[in-house]
Amino acid sequence: MIAGFYGKLTQFVSKPRNSIKLINNNNKAMKFINSNLEDKIINFCKSETKITFLTGAGISADSGIPTFRDVDGYWSVGSVNYTPQELGTYDMFIRKPLEVWKWFMYRKDICNKAKPNISHLIISDFEKLFKNRFSLISQNIDGLHKIAGNTEERYLFIHGDLEYSRCGFNCSNELYPFPNFKFDRNYEFTEQQISKLKCKKCNLFLRPHVLWFDEFYEERLFKSDSAIKTSKETEILFIIGTSGSTTLPVMIFENVIKNQGIIVDINTKENYFSKRLKNYNNGYSVIGKSSKILPEFFDIFKKHYKQ
Repeated sequence: MIAGFYGKLTQFVSKPRNSIKLINNNNKAMKFINSNLEDKIINFCKSETKITFLTGAGISADSGIPTFRDVDGYWSVGSVNYTPQELGTYDMFIRKPLEVWKWFMYRKDICNKAKPNISHLIISDFEKLFKNRFSLISQNIDGLHKIAGNTEERYLFIHGDLEYSRCGFNCSNELYPFPNFKFDRNYEFTEQQISKLKCKKCNLFLRPHVLWFDEFYEERLFKSDSAIKTSKETEILFIIGTSGSTTLPVMIFENVIKNQGIIVDINTKENYFSKRLKNYNNGYSVIGKSSKILPEFFDIFKKHYKQ
């Protein structure tokens, strides 16, 4: 098993080499891709190697889903405010299962109202273009990649999926649909609603099928070994909307570096990945919204890829 969210990371800053914002680009039609990167994309398109997308909560911001670290992630129980890192734990689930379920019902309602944005749709188009050369590894539990058209056989949900629940006490490995009923966060659960939060086999509480902050990555539930294997086969890695604060995405990133793969980090802020890429010849960092940046990348790949 791989350690969960609390792995310590060493960061460093050095002079930028390939930060695309800082590179002169003689092709005025392209804002984010310079000739050096375009040449690498052309070579990739002529090969049979893999392209992988690693996505986090930031990609869904344009769909109206706040990241769990935003102020909207806080939850009040009486006069006490809890952070996502406090609520999203197995320990809190054991102590206050109904409060944990209230928070996740609220989050699920937000996800249900959201629609895929252009970044989700373009990543789906990348899968259609490259088929079995494509992989998607996502930390997101909102389901928007699936709605956009990405297929489950090429999609690794490394933090789980809010479409499902499972027994909170592991009486079986079975996944159940996420409880489906309307809930108002200003009221308590009714007895009928509570009954829908119970496991059909043991009558103890179900839990959302997500990786909590005090838990570990594993293959059976979160496809962690599959993600590591994919990273070792990846020639081009796009990192979108994730900052490098969890251990498995960092391992994926480091594996691609070990194999001298190409890495493109697209994020709204500088982060662990963008800082590491400043010292890596095949690394490129673009600061901005993926919905504004990804269309240009897709157009270049589509232009040069001959199926």
